[in-house]
Amino acid sequence: MIAMLHFATLVIATILAGLSAAALNWLCLRAAFVAMQPATARRIAVRTELVRGTAHLVRAYASNR
Repeated sequence: MIAMLHFATLVIATILAGLSAAALNWLCLRAAFVAMQPATARRIAVRTELVRGTAHLVRAYASNR
């Protein structure tokens, strides 16, 4: 009878350890996704001054040819 009690305790402890490991793994995965999100969520606006300056340079060099 005591052997069955020990075995049941071992089974319950193993199930609880597996569930806690799965929950901790899920929590760490969610934290990793939250940490990565700002890198993809925010887009840095392109500076229009650079684009306009490049367009002016293209026009300047194109007219000399």
